[in-house]
Amino acid sequence: MKTTLQTGLGLLLALLAAGCAKDNGEHFPATGSSGITTVENGVVKVVPYEYYQAFRNPMKGFREFFGPGIDKKRDEYPYPYGSLIKEYMQWNMMENVESDGVDKVIAYSNHRWEGVEDINVKVVPRPFIVWMEAYEGGVEKNTYTDNPDDLNGWHWPSDFPREVRSDDDNTPSTGGYFDPTFQDRIKKLIVKLGEAWDNDPRVAYVEMGLIGEWGEHHDPNITTYWQPHSQSFHVANRTWIPGIEKVLGDAFKEAFKNKKVMIRYAYEFEDYDFGIYWDSWAIEEEEERGYNAMMRRGDYWRTQPVGGEITWGWGDLYNKGYRSMEDCLANTETRTKVINQIRALHGNHLGGVTWANFQDPIFQINAALVQKVLGYRFVIKEFSYPTRIEKGKPFDIRLKVVNTGSSPFYYDWPVEIALLNASSHRKVWSTTLDDVHISQWMPGDDWDANNSVYRIPAQENEVTATLTLDKDLDPEKYIISVAVLDPAGMLPSLRFAAMNYFNGGRHPMGYIGVGADCDAYALSDVKFDDIQSDKSLKYIVE
Repeated sequence: MKTTLQTGLGLLLALLAAGCAKDNGEHFPATGSSGITTVENGVVKVVPYEYYQAFRNPMKGFREFFGPGIDKKRDEYPYPYGSLIKEYMQWNMMENVESDGVDKVIAYSNHRWEGVEDINVKVVPRPFIVWMEAYEGGVEKNTYTDNPDDLNGWHWPSDFPREVRSDDDNTPSTGGYFDPTFQDRIKKLIVKLGEAWDNDPRVAYVEMGLIGEWGEHHDPNITTYWQPHSQSFHVANRTWIPGIEKVLGDAFKEAFKNKKVMIRYAYEFEDYDFGIYWDSWAIEEEEERGYNAMMRRGDYWRTQPVGGEITWGWGDLYNKGYRSMEDCLANTETRTKVINQIRALHGNHLGGVTWANFQDPIFQINAALVQKVLGYRFVIKEFSYPTRIEKGKPFDIRLKVVNTGSSPFYYDWPVEIALLNASSHRKVWSTTLDDVHISQWMPGDDWDANNSVYRIPAQENEVTATLTLDKDLDPEKYIISVAVLDPAGMLPSLRFAAMNYFNGGRHPMGYIGVGADCDAYALSDVKFDDIQSDKSLKYIVE
């Protein structure tokens, strides 16, 4: 009910209160759905009402996955909260023989990711080799579909020897991961992946993958830290690959200077600055090697993303009778556990919703609760600007933001200040702010599950800038706005949690005079658009 009451209060105040503030040196609050506006000494201060609902935002929240040729993508745009999609990328489709160049990786990526930029979705690729091993019930070749992109089966390059595994638990395997040439070959593949993906604007984060079933770093294991999945004791070159941790760590560190790399288990790659994908959230049996290991890793989340998925196909979630994401989140205890883990671990995104029914009104409510805490959530606490500006004369703006979410935004996208036509709302002038690092807008820390609050609250981030209007504009009132742009095309993309919103990604703050005075500064006569309903956002891939 909090959301409904807050929204209703804003609309009620809009009808009851004055819509402007006179600049006579005193405070005259103008309240409405645009927030609270005050004017003093030629400076306008706006405190927008928070948009309390969950909404879609780039590189955070629920993360989708679709098996090519098997899963039908939804008709709605793009998915109810999805701004990320996992793409399992088969080795043999990106490099079938060693002489294949990076152009093959790029071509296959283009094929699999076609059109994601048009729906403002980013990709989380995970290169992998084996979907399921035969000794775990898997098959070597596709069985579900004739689609050549099908993920099922083995995906070794055609010029590489397959693994031969003995029935004797003490006998090392040959070929495959354990071939003497494997580690050198995989290093060369990672170089190609870096050349293809490190500067691709479609890529959000890269999951290391490659080793083990589904690229989950087990069967075989990366190290002997944990007991193997397939038998009760480790055997070198059978249940684990000696030396592979350093090979992969060094290769991915070198290949990816711009994209964040994520690994499967927090107790491995401790000498590297990688994020983590934990693919068994909320499962009791995974608490030690998942949740606890991640907590022990410390504050890596400040620079590296935390993701993964909720999997109800095994463990205590399955034993409780859960057979869907709807089941998991419908249970108050499980839903609360998921939310508390997100808060404590600073979770950025979670998969497992591909097959969920978003037409179910109960699931819509439960999914919104999770979406709202996943990743960052930037709330504007104050925006201030002068009542009047002139061409060629510097003027100051101030923006105060608090991150009430669970994680940072991991890249420094530019913040734009723009002037919009007061009637059409079209941009007539804009500039981006220098030295603003939104990746440093941190959430709180040290989650108190009993009171649902961070013991260390999120700090207020203040941005100040001196700008100069360098364009001839007709002397009249305009709307000043703030936005965060995707560098791929420099279009508005990331949204603040503010009611002040125009379709297209900009947040209008108030009226401003250019070479003229205004008789009103609050946007009490402006109709705003709904953030979650905006389907116009996109980015550009050159």
